Amino acid sequence: MADVHDLIVLGSGPGGYVAAIRAAQLGLKTAIVERENLGGICLNWGCIPTKALLRSAEVFHNMKHAASFGLKAEKIEADLEAVVKRSRGVAKQLNQGVTHLMKKNKITVYMGTGVLTAPGKMTVTDKDGKKSEVAAKHIIVATGARARDLPFAPADGKRVWTYRHAMVPTELPTDLLVIGSGAIGIEFASFYNDMGAKVIVVEMLDRIVPVEDADVSTFLEKSLTKQGMTILTGAGVEGMKADAKGVTATIKTKDGKKADHKFSHVIVAIGIVPNTEEIGLEQLGVKMDRGIIQVDGMLRTNVPGIWAIGDVTPGPWLAHKASHEGVIAAEAIAQALGNKDVHPHAMDKNNIPGCTYCHPQVASVGLTEAKAKEAGYTVKVGNFPFIGNGKAIALGEAEGFIKTVFDAKTGELLGAHMIGAEVTELIQGYTVGKQAELVEQDFIQTVFPHPTLSEMMHESVLGSQGRALHI
Repeated sequence: MADVHDLIVLGSGPGGYVAAIRAAQLGLKTAIVERENLGGICLNWGCIPTKALLRSAEVFHNMKHAASFGLKAEKIEADLEAVVKRSRGVAKQLNQGVTHLMKKNKITVYMGTGVLTAPGKMTVTDKDGKKSEVAAKHIIVATGARARDLPFAPADGKRVWTYRHAMVPTELPTDLLVIGSGAIGIEFASFYNDMGAKVIVVEMLDRIVPVEDADVSTFLEKSLTKQGMTILTGAGVEGMKADAKGVTATIKTKDGKKADHKFSHVIVAIGIVPNTEEIGLEQLGVKMDRGIIQVDGMLRTNVPGIWAIGDVTPGPWLAHKASHEGVIAAEAIAQALGNKDVHPHAMDKNNIPGCTYCHPQVASVGLTEAKAKEAGYTVKVGNFPFIGNGKAIALGEAEGFIKTVFDAKTGELLGAHMIGAEVTELIQGYTVGKQAELVEQDFIQTVFPHPTLSEMMHESVLGSQGRALHI
């Protein structure tokens, strides 16, 4: 006999485990199925452990520049094994935290690979091959995604790495090629550059971090180049050969010229592939587009009782987007099961912030200046530099700026774009403003504390009105 639940969540990443917790809070008998580690890729192999690595690199960077703070530090060295060990320890601690949350919320955990066998039914096969039959009126697919390989040079974990290999290196690259300049590529490029590797970044498009505002891309490229990186935009890797000693890559630059370059290691960061194969979706007739599950605003698929969240659904592919979708889906399911006290709302993807934890950090929400103009808006733009902020100067972090884009007619905040120290923390202020539909006067009339980096947010808005006080 199958174990029967109100809801089964397939996958325990930041979307899956949050959906399970919210469903349990709403009184649903909930189960979660996970084939590897509770917390999924983000917690175990993505968002969290990479930030631990980047924190180590940041401290190392500051130690090397101790003299600029009036301090002396000699014979500074990085212990790669210890850096990786710390990162894995952080991931382990949080994995144990998710395990505790499952117990606290009385969520049944099935460790194994889940396959949908019929509407409302699933078979879970554990690592020993033992099968369990589980059933529920509703199932959320939250199986996440994996790194996309180069067709001519699949990652081997030795010389050619994905993000997962790059998080647990046994040796420090000497000459590193990073293919792709999205968040993952740039974060690892920044980490290994700070750790002492010679880094080249190859980006097919005409600028790095291409989803960001063009001004941010330009500023970041200059900053990374100043730090010693080589950035090749409008370029591509047309072939690679790896052996025990390293990798030879054929790079075609924007002028059409091709040349072979030698590297100790290569990181491939060219996107992700949704994990939607071999879990029974095709047999049930779930609609997909190139492996991406199609859903409505409440995360329903076209098959009644089957829902999907996170990286298996259309982007942006971000952990916080997955978590929020998990809450929406759980509440919509509770509502479908008769709970009249929940009122889920579809998410406005334009209000989802994005963060890149390189040095300097990048963060944004909403439309870029170019996208706003393409959409037909007449815009007012404010731009305030870090060099005009007392706290930034005191921190020794006077590199960066905050840019705001407003609708000139209504005063609506259309977008905000930042580069500099701790902007991944600051961006939430503008995200709340967008969600609350605040206008420029709301920000102008808000009192920002002094001395803080957040004052630059105020100054940027003032700047959009020609009223900036400190430049």
